[in-house]
Amino acid sequence: MAITLLNSLEPTNRVLKRAQYEAFEFSLLDGDIRVRNESHQNPADHEYRVTVVDGIPAACGCPADAVYDGPCKHRVAVAIRPQILDITKKVRAIADSGVVADGEQQGDQSDTVDTTQCNSDGLSNDFPCWECVRTDRRDLPK
Repeated sequence: MAITLLNSLEPTNRVLKRAQYEAFEFSLLDGDIRVRNESHQNPADHEYRVTVVDGIPAACGCPADAVYDGPCKHRVAVAIRPQILDITKKVRAIADSGVVADGEQQGDQSDTVDTTQCNSDGLSNDFPCWECVRTDRRDLPK
């Protein structure tokens, strides 16, 4: 999926390389994504909203996306991370219909037993797998 999406965006090699190596942090914003560039000395001055339309990072609030032809590095950074796009689709589906896809449940789950496989076996005790973080079984280290 990411390769087809990337081909449709047609980023320059320079933008693609920067989208791969810069230290981006991603946050969900009502179905869109906030991309913060932690590579800068003051990351708060380098965070932008990437608007996702039908699973495609369609626009970004950064100056480069408005000025240059082709996608900016923030849009490409989202496009090369299909897991982030998948999460935005699920958030939109929940917000639009109140239905959670893939057999997940809404509401209080304190009485249910979580049987999801944990992938933390190969990781250090200080760093949990994504599934443990996603299901609130463990927190990322600070």
